[in-house]
Amino acid sequence: MISSNVFKSFLFVPLTIVKLFSVETEKSSDLVRLENSFQVKEKNFLKIIQNNPRSISGWSGRGDMRLFLGDFEGAKSDYEKMIQLDPSLEVSHWRLGIAYFYLKEYENAARQFEIYHNYDAVDRENGIWRFMSQFKSKGLQSAREGLLKYEKDDRPPYPLLYEMFAGRLSPDQVFRKIEEVDYPENYRTRVLFHANLYVGIYAELVAQNKEMAKKLLRKAFENEYGQSTGTYMWQVARLHYFQFLSRKVDDSAGKDSQEK
Repeated sequence: MISSNVFKSFLFVPLTIVKLFSVETEKSSDLVRLENSFQVKEKNFLKIIQNNPRSISGWSGRGDMRLFLGDFEGAKSDYEKMIQLDPSLEVSHWRLGIAYFYLKEYENAARQFEIYHNYDAVDRENGIWRFMSQFKSKGLQSAREGLLKYEKDDRPPYPLLYEMFAGRLSPDQVFRKIEEVDYPENYRTRVLFHANLYVGIYAELVAQNKEMAKKLLRKAFENEYGQSTGTYMWQVARLHYFQFLSRKVDDSAGKDSQEK
């Protein structure tokens, strides 16, 4: 059995487990280098905090590095410290909501994404995270009934994804509609990153189709736009993908032990 503790510190994986999950082994060194860079940056932000304990940027930066390292409790602590220092930051702090979500503090996460809606009433990605939080705490019906309302346009593919979470489009329809649009190739790659991530999460949570989820979450992790930019949400996609693989291995190990 491969314990989920393997993933606890960073959710990167040793070479043997990389092979097990059929992730290209040549990428493992890139992941280790990325981990090392986050560890260095975390220490640098600590120095900033030590020099100026009221540095919002110091707490913010260290919180990000901790989250990217899979330390969700540490990220939560740093993000909450930012709000303690400047309460006006609470309404816009979606990153804190993500930390709450991965700590399974789903009601706190849902509240954080709900108040963010007062700050940005366009961003349907935020609404999807609120759906995910409410799905975890209250189930599908309550999550759909509690979907935030949007009136203004949003960047693609979020209007399509939101319709999917609302139950009005299927995953296949989302991808077909994306294919119908003549996006520039680089922009299409970006659109597909977001589509693969959230359709993958939908497949995992709502459709409970683990094979579809695995395929799409891996595509999000391997997406060229995500890997080349290293955006916050690509870091989240990476962490989510390896958490998913961790749970899948634990489930298989549990099944094997029961069969014995």
